[in-house]
Amino acid sequence: MTWNLAGFDLPAFVRSTLDEDLGAGLPGGGTDVTATSVIPADARFSGVMDSRDACSIAGLPIAEAFFRALDPDAKIEILVEEGAQVTPGTDLMRLEGNARALLTAERSALNTVQHLTGIATMVRAYVTAMDNPDCTLLDTRKTIPGLRHLEKYAVRMGGGNNHRMGLWDAAMIKDNHIAVAGNVGEAVRRARDAGVKDIICEVDRIDQIEPALEAGATRLLLDNMEPPTLREAVALVAGRVPTEASGGINLATIKAKAATGVNYVSVGRLTQSAPAADIGLDFTPL
Repeated sequence: MTWNLAGFDLPAFVRSTLDEDLGAGLPGGGTDVTATSVIPADARFSGVMDSRDACSIAGLPIAEAFFRALDPDAKIEILVEEGAQVTPGTDLMRLEGNARALLTAERSALNTVQHLTGIATMVRAYVTAMDNPDCTLLDTRKTIPGLRHLEKYAVRMGGGNNHRMGLWDAAMIKDNHIAVAGNVGEAVRRARDAGVKDIICEVDRIDQIEPALEAGATRLLLDNMEPPTLREAVALVAGRVPTEASGGINLATIKAKAATGVNYVSVGRLTQSAPAADIGLDFTPL
């Protein structure tokens, strides 16, 4: 398998996830007591992973890595591409191998695919509801600790784009930073004088826009503004920097907010609240 993700250690993720499920290092841990006591060591299974819902797929190569970690000789065929939109009943993966190994890896593999596919599916729903090729849907840093790279990958598979990956790749000046600095302009100036290249500044009032721009903000996050105010803000910015709408955005409101002329719309719930997709895996003894 050649799947990889920059900044993400797939083998370490697989190992730590399996160790958690197996209780590695705990008294009596380190084994799947059900599989080892019930399934003969040489038994073999074939299986099919399939979708039970309409969904946008993400995470199948990671599921493959779980199965191969416990059975390197398993025969695995991924049947759909990452990001594909599938109908209920679509076969996603076929696999064959040692029954104990496949059963032990099953839940970790399914949990990952269900979670990432759930994110990709929600993102696709938001992109469809936005219905605006001139506006880009973004995620946020509202991710589960340890899963950020995977969750942001799933956002891309659903048709969205990523906001900054963390605290290191852009400054985002928000209300608490502004409160400590004294005002919007001073907060932005401090970031600029520190040599920060990308400076995103949150503004929740029209009168904060000019001070932020004059001080050197390279993007404005227009927070919790209704469409009429967003249109006013976009007109005032007049293309000097990109604009982003954030706050209070859901499937019912995204189209109107995107239509105000903003360049981006960011939605925290894409990674924070996406429900798991209904994906199953059925095994047959060989």
